[in-house]
Amino acid sequence: MPLILAIVMPIALGIFWLVTTSRAATETPSYKVVRTDAPFEIRDYPAFTLATIPMDDGEMNRSFGQLFRFITGSNAEAEKIAMTSPVLIDAAKDKKTMSFIMPKKAVEKGVPKPAGDSVSLGKVDAARCAVMRFGGGRTAQNEKTAIEKLKAWLRVQKIAEKGDPVFAYYDPPWTPVFLRRNEVMIRVEMTPNHR
Repeated sequence: MPLILAIVMPIALGIFWLVTTSRAATETPSYKVVRTDAPFEIRDYPAFTLATIPMDDGEMNRSFGQLFRFITGSNAEAEKIAMTSPVLIDAAKDKKTMSFIMPKKAVEKGVPKPAGDSVSLGKVDAARCAVMRFGGGRTAQNEKTAIEKLKAWLRVQKIAEKGDPVFAYYDPPWTPVFLRRNEVMIRVEMTPNHR
């Protein structure tokens, strides 16, 4: 048994270090936590700019690939744009989309226009969101369960929803499932009783 631990522990620690350092090195949107009721939070997000592409249920890899090509130079200026985290998936039933959040430096400089018409740029207004973190891989069942739990909490708290759920996936697909950070968020009314 000690021999197995001697082999497995360094590998596990190495994977943990790789995941946490790569996550820490990637820009994420800032937010202010207004209220915590673990595992739920109410957060205030500032406005930000998104690069977005339509996504059918079975084409996550294709959508990700097109967005990745956009930030690695497939744009009007042939400029590279830093990767950010999380990747956002809008769970609207009629039009699912995938989005990358544009980094602050690119927004300040001016985000280059996408080459072609598959990727679009848009701004998202500042918003208050109810958020719940959940574990595991990206599966339909995990997402459905997460939405149900967050909506049930909002009903109990008597907090009004505004819009469809959005999933935030913070880690690359090679990240071990037990280390992944996933969140579901729903916009809510900005009323004082959330404090």
